[in-house]
Amino acid sequence: MASQGSSQRSVHQDYITRQRYSNALPPPPGAPKLLEIPSPGINQYTMPHYASKMARAQPLNIEADAFLGMPIDLVGMPGVFDGDESSIQAPLEQPPVHPRDRNLLRPLKSLGKPKSEVPTASFMRRSQYIAEDRSRPEQVSVRQPSTSVKRRPQDKSKEDPINILRSTIKGFDIANPESAYKGPDTAKDIRGQPATPAEIDAWKNPKHPTKPHLKVVDSYPFIPDLDAFTDDNGYAVYKFNGNPTETTDGPDPRMVTALLRPLEPTPEIAAEYQAKMAAHKLDPAKNPHPGLPPLSNEFFLPNDAETANLVARKVDVDDPEKDSSELYNFATENSEASDSFRYVHSRVYEPGLQVDLRGSPYQEVALAIHDPALDKKRAEAEGKEVPAGNDRLQKAAYYYPVTQKVQLKPRRTLQVEQMGMPVRKANEELFAYLETTINSPDAGEVERREGFKAAVDTKDEVEGEGAGKDDAGADADEA
Repeated sequence: MASQGSSQRSVHQDYITRQRYSNALPPPPGAPKLLEIPSPGINQYTMPHYASKMARAQPLNIEADAFLGMPIDLVGMPGVFDGDESSIQAPLEQPPVHPRDRNLLRPLKSLGKPKSEVPTASFMRRSQYIAEDRSRPEQVSVRQPSTSVKRRPQDKSKEDPINILRSTIKGFDIANPESAYKGPDTAKDIRGQPATPAEIDAWKNPKHPTKPHLKVVDSYPFIPDLDAFTDDNGYAVYKFNGNPTETTDGPDPRMVTALLRPLEPTPEIAAEYQAKMAAHKLDPAKNPHPGLPPLSNEFFLPNDAETANLVARKVDVDDPEKDSSELYNFATENSEASDSFRYVHSRVYEPGLQVDLRGSPYQEVALAIHDPALDKKRAEAEGKEVPAGNDRLQKAAYYYPVTQKVQLKPRRTLQVEQMGMPVRKANEELFAYLETTINSPDAGEVERREGFKAAVDTKDEVEGEGAGKDDAGADADEA
């Protein structure tokens, strides 16, 4: 019997095992405690927007059938297959709404807190009428039958220009009774209306219209400062968009005597401005006035605080040494003595918002209250000297017309340089410093100032009329 050997095929098999090692963390070293986390509280969960947020985050779980919840079955509707669609159309007459459904059909504006509805007003309606309508309670207007109503006859004499002028003169006569005109009416002089005792008492004992407990402490006449008139009939108000100097601990004394030098506009800006001006002259109704020309300004400051003080003394009309050349502290290149003030360049400012008031210079005015007695009393209390020329002007509130307001924006030189563009424009000529001298106005400037002063100054006319009356009285005595 032959032995049967069992031959088996050997198969290579890798032994794979997986071992896990525990990495248990030790317990915290301290006892557990509660942390105070800042939270708006429970109020955030009661706000409407929180519920709206939850509703948007929650997906809609709607299982719609083939008819989307609204089965349409045309079988049984009479005449549908014969072309008669009256059974599937809305009725011509709307059926009455059930009382339970009326609240669901209210308009949205009627929901919530009721508001007082203001009647619609047209665009050109005056504001005080709208204010009066808002203050009045809502009333139901009931149309009454038309009846002839007798209106109170109006006094047409009150609308007479002469009567209006008399009423205006009456106010000046109450304020200045010693200068009131009492003679007959002429082409130049008109008598004012007689004032009532109540009007005279109201002037002597003024009362605040809404705060009667207040009392008048002092009053000042409102007059122009004729000595401060310029050859442009006003002043310009410049507002810097940011601090123009590096001083941060207080006001910089150099700002009082700083200078702005206007730069010539580029040819493109000048051509655009001239085109707007030409269009305005041709048709002012369609093309408004372009306003002030968009000029950039070069800003200069005095060399130091001492120079600023000397410049302030040089322009002070009350300084006894204002005409002295010894106030100058800088000598020019070809001069041995000091003959000017030196100003250094600060930066270039571009125009922002501009308001042109040259057509109406008294629409906005600057106000300065001057009281010589109060200034003297304050200087004595502080142990200082009384300012020179303190009594030059009378006690009054002086107004100064404003002809233009300009907002100045600094030119961003750093960003322009980084973009590879030139900081200086093609036609701009910038200076590193200015050597400035202060001179008196020439004959042309004086003539323009006198012309603007004559429009508001009536002192010369009064004195001339008084002199004429005195001469007439002298001639009558001689006759």
